[in-house]
Amino acid sequence: MANVVVVGAQWGDEGKGKIVDWLSERADTIVRFQGGHNAGHTLVIDGKVYKLHALPSGVVRGGKLSVIGNGVVLDPWHLMKEIATVREQGVEISPDTLMIAENTPLILPIHGELDRAREEAASKGTKIGTTGRGIGPCYEDKVGRRAIRVADLADDATLVARVDRALQHHDPLRKGLGIEPVDRDALLADLRGIASQILPFAAPVWKVLAEKRKAGKRILFEGAQGALLDIDFGTYPFVTSSNVIAGQAATGSGMGPGAIDFVLGIVKAYTTRVGEGPFPTELEDADGQRLGERGHEFGTTTGRKRRCGWFDACLVRQTCATSGINGISLTKLDVLDGFETLKICVAYDLDGERLDYLPTAAEAQARCKPIYEEMPGWSQSTEGARSWADLPAEAIKYVRRVEELIDCPVALLSTSPEREDTILVTDPFAD
Repeated sequence: MANVVVVGAQWGDEGKGKIVDWLSERADTIVRFQGGHNAGHTLVIDGKVYKLHALPSGVVRGGKLSVIGNGVVLDPWHLMKEIATVREQGVEISPDTLMIAENTPLILPIHGELDRAREEAASKGTKIGTTGRGIGPCYEDKVGRRAIRVADLADDATLVARVDRALQHHDPLRKGLGIEPVDRDALLADLRGIASQILPFAAPVWKVLAEKRKAGKRILFEGAQGALLDIDFGTYPFVTSSNVIAGQAATGSGMGPGAIDFVLGIVKAYTTRVGEGPFPTELEDADGQRLGERGHEFGTTTGRKRRCGWFDACLVRQTCATSGINGISLTKLDVLDGFETLKICVAYDLDGERLDYLPTAAEAQARCKPIYEEMPGWSQSTEGARSWADLPAEAIKYVRRVEELIDCPVALLSTSPEREDTILVTDPFAD
C-alpha cells in the first residue's frame, strides 16, 4: 500500500487540513511530523467547522489512529484544551485513537515568555513575525539537549533533573531580557499536574508505525506550515524553527525514507503569506484586497490578515524540487472567479538579471521583482465544481499552464472548503 506525505508548497495556509481530511478516509493512520500549535488547520465537514492546531487532522475521522510524531514540539496544556474542544463537537479522542511519541519535546510556559520577549525587544526590520507560542525556543532546547520530553513525565527524579538543566540556560537569558527568573517549583507542579493527562497517550511511535507498515497499512503524513518557511530552504530568517519539507516526514516520525511513496504538495491558485519576510508577487492594491476578502485570508491560529498576491510559479517549482513533490493539490481556484485578467510570476528581475529561482540571500530576495505572464480570467463560478466538465475553459487553461510552469502535475483540484468539492486526477494512494 502507498504511504503519502502532504506538505504545503508555499508559505502555509494552502488548505492542507481539508486535503488531509479528504485523504484520511482511505488511510489507516495519520501522522503529524513537525511544527507546533503555531500552525492551524480548518476543516469544514457537513457544515461543521473544526479548527485544529496541535491535533492531526485525522482525528475527526472515526476508526483512525492519529499520531503526534517526535518531530513536533507539543504544548501539553494547549493539547488538552484542544481535545476538550473537539470532544464537545462530538469527536471521540482516546489512547485508542490518538498517540504521542514518547520522545516528543514539550513546549513549556517559559518558552512562550521567551519567544514574546525576544520579538518585543527586536528592532524594526528584524522582527520575525513569530506567533509567540514558544515553538522556536522549544526547538532550541531540543537541539541544545535540554528539552523536557513526554517520557520524562513518567519519572519524577528525571523530570526534576531536566527542569534544573533547562533553567541553567533560561534564567540567564531571562535576566538579559529583563524577565523575572523562572519559578522552578511552580513549573514542576504544572508538569506533574499535566503528566497524568498526557502519559496515557504516550507510545513508542516508531515501533507502532513500523508494525503498521509491515502489515500493509496506509499511512498519511501531515505537515504543518509551508515549504517556504522551512528552516533550511525557506526565506530565512523569516521562517519557522523546523524542517517543513517532505524529508522531515521520515525523521519526524521515526520511519525511514523508504516509507514515503508519494508526496502531495498543497498549492493555492494564488499566493499568501502571514508575517514578515519577502513576497515578490504581493499586491497592495484592489486586486490584493479582493483576493483576501474572497479567500477569507485570516490566520486560523492568530487571526492575522494574510498578505495576498498573484501565483508565483518560480517559488512553487522550487518547493516541488526540495520536497520531491509527485503531484500538487491546487486549492481555492474559485477565489479567482470574476477576474478579467490573471497574472503568473514566471521569473524574477534582480538588478537587471533574469532569474528562474528565488536567491538564497535575504537581501537579494527583497530586491527581486516579479516578471509576469498574463492570462485571461473567467466570469463563470467554479465554486463547488467536482469534475473538469464543471470548469470553464479558461480555468482549465490556467490550471494546465500552472502545471507547465512548476513542472509538476495537478493530482487534486479543490473548489471550496467542503470535503467533497474536490476533483481527483491522480490518486496518491494508488498502489
